[in-house]
Amino acid sequence: MARPATGHVAIDRRTSSPTFSLRFTTNGKRRYVKLGTAEEGWTPTSAYTELQNVLADVRRGIWQPASPPPAPEIKEDPTFHKFATAWFEAVRGELRPKTVLDYEWQLSCHLLPFFRAHRLSQITVQEVDRYRQTQVRRDQISPSSINKTITRLAQILEVAVEYELIDRNPAKGRRRRLKVARPVPVWLDSAEQIEALLDAASALDARAKLKGGRDQKGGLEYRRALLATLLFAGLRIGELTDLRWRDVDLPGKRLLVQREAKTDAGVREVDILAVLRGELTSHHRKSPYSSPGDYVFPSAVGTKLAESNIRRRVLDKAIAGADKTLTKTREAPLPDGLTPHKLRHTFASILVALGVDPGSVMDQLGHADPAFTLRIYRHGMRRDPAAKRRLRALVERNGSRKRRARRFQGDQHRGSNATFRQGKGGSRAQGLGAAHAVQTPDSPNPA
Repeated sequence: MARPATGHVAIDRRTSSPTFSLRFTTNGKRRYVKLGTAEEGWTPTSAYTELQNVLADVRRGIWQPASPPPAPEIKEDPTFHKFATAWFEAVRGELRPKTVLDYEWQLSCHLLPFFRAHRLSQITVQEVDRYRQTQVRRDQISPSSINKTITRLAQILEVAVEYELIDRNPAKGRRRRLKVARPVPVWLDSAEQIEALLDAASALDARAKLKGGRDQKGGLEYRRALLATLLFAGLRIGELTDLRWRDVDLPGKRLLVQREAKTDAGVREVDILAVLRGELTSHHRKSPYSSPGDYVFPSAVGTKLAESNIRRRVLDKAIAGADKTLTKTREAPLPDGLTPHKLRHTFASILVALGVDPGSVMDQLGHADPAFTLRIYRHGMRRDPAAKRRLRALVERNGSRKRRARRFQGDQHRGSNATFRQGKGGSRAQGLGAAHAVQTPDSPNPA
């Protein structure tokens, strides 16, 4: 027969507030239950009452010792290598191919070599600053590129914060970045500069035609039309290489940009200016790839043109020719740092000269952030009225220059290579101006 349960109240008076507990025996085992302190409201009477309740439960066979407190939950603390790899694989499908390559470069060449073995909890503000300082000492990439890698680090760690793996993002904030001087804006600022660049492109087209055209060594015959589209439609280089004839509504004077964009503003309609309509009409009539599904500016075999070819085989050569002509006519050369993207900035400047309001300029460019548009707008408003009139005259004409076309055809008959030469009265190079007519809608269709 089991022995009856017995017990008593124990009071520990060694502290300023006495502590009450129960000591009792059940089934031959000694038990101890802590109740609390006097500050918590326990008294000898209430402790004795609780003892009677416990002993009653023991007699009824329902008393159970209190469960031990659960072990504290230990957060997962993966390495940056493991977490960043999983993050990149998760977002890869949402990114454009070029962005995927950019992220891979930032992770593989910069972030992972430094943070590979770090646990997420070990990436502190101090460690992010040490990474930045290390990159500066190595002097392998520009300050803006260093900032981009820190932005990518912050993007990854922000997900870790959302997953409650870390409490805060140590890579956030401007103080983690390097101070980078804002680059000087570059674009073509006058009708004379724009004409010089297009005339140089026309000369290159004429030389390519004399060589047989559309060869694999730079014989593309649409350099003028391509540069005109960058200048007068403001396309990004990827948007230009993706452009197909079904996106170009010449009768309706609209150009649809529907390439996958970073923001909703990137998908847009661009008004086709009169000068661009003439250039594209002429190019469409002469192009062997003029079906709706064909690229507007294809490779020699009709496939998508590589973006690198636009700068190397088109813009750089046209800049060299334009500078040569401008030097002969004692005009300032084209600005340094001119790239295909800077021609897009030129389009914004042209719209401002035409009196287009800033909101419409943003829509045409596909800008979500108005800051750049407003900078160009302020600059354009300071342009003198005569310069504005020359720009307006340039973009509102249809590109027809019949008289110069006839002169160019005469040069071809005499075996001229459309060389740069200054005519009487200091006019710009005859060959360049004549070559311009090759790309106009009113020019005869070449055999």
